[in-house]
Amino acid sequence: MKPTLVTGASGFIGGHVLRVLRERGDRVRAMVRRENRIADPDVELVNGDLRDAASLERAVQGCGLVFHVAADYRLWVRNPQDMFESNVEGTRNLIDAARRAGVERFVYTSTVGCVNVPDKGIGDETMLVSREEMAGPYKRSKFEAEQVALEAAGSGFPVVIVNPTAPIGDHDAKPTPTGKIVLDFLKGNLPAYIDTGLNLVDVRDVAAGHLQACEKGRVGERYILGAENLTLGEILQRLSAITGKPAPGVKLPYAVAYAAGVVTTAVAHFTGEAPFAPLDAVKMARKKMFVTHAKASSELGFDPGPVNGALKRAVDWFRDNGYV
Repeated sequence: MKPTLVTGASGFIGGHVLRVLRERGDRVRAMVRRENRIADPDVELVNGDLRDAASLERAVQGCGLVFHVAADYRLWVRNPQDMFESNVEGTRNLIDAARRAGVERFVYTSTVGCVNVPDKGIGDETMLVSREEMAGPYKRSKFEAEQVALEAAGSGFPVVIVNPTAPIGDHDAKPTPTGKIVLDFLKGNLPAYIDTGLNLVDVRDVAAGHLQACEKGRVGERYILGAENLTLGEILQRLSAITGKPAPGVKLPYAVAYAAGVVTTAVAHFTGEAPFAPLDAVKMARKKMFVTHAKASSELGFDPGPVNGALKRAVDWFRDNGYV
């Protein structure tokens, strides 16, 4: 059996993809940086970095399947070029290496941010967005990386793209921006909220969707992996019901949040510390990212469950692992 490569295997989504592959019985090779390790002794580790093309050649050698989950996922970065080197050029180099290695299937993890959600509407995979519409280096770099994947598919390389929404669940170690909402709620760091909305999805369902895309997805197609469209206020109310802690009752006007983003982001450029309210995140929050996963359901058999269980697992995991 040829190994299956997972990049970003020590991360949130990548770690869950690795777990479902192991449960399926795959022989898994995990590409990690030197400082990261995987607890499973049956997983083959290979050191690699998206900015190091030679390490990608070594990682993909002999593999039959590749799940490219790794990305530089930050909503604020002091040097945006680092993000483009990892997310765009890293994806290009990995696809080139996989092509030369004869990889049979390549699943690229994009983001729902590459879907054009209409104002007060529901987005789907047919709705295209331009680079100019993307707020901040993270979204722009993921847009450009998705274009790299689509170009490869157009030239005959078997790439399938998945666009996860906002994943939630256990083992969100960094944490992701979605996990940070949960963590800030638990710490009492959310005295107010803004009128925005997210599509939440259990990270375990996202991992299962990756395998379904690999098995059933059409080359060059995008598949949204999401579940429930919820306003931020509704998410906080659900967290309140799970924890017994009161949800914030003050809704901030967008202009106030924008001003806070300007100030805290400006300060971050001097201190080097990530701002509490990154301006790019505030800009993203102006639009409710409500989408449908109907295409993934009909073509892949993607069947996500309710997110309340994933919210509770996130709460329990943060508490059990000393984050609160």
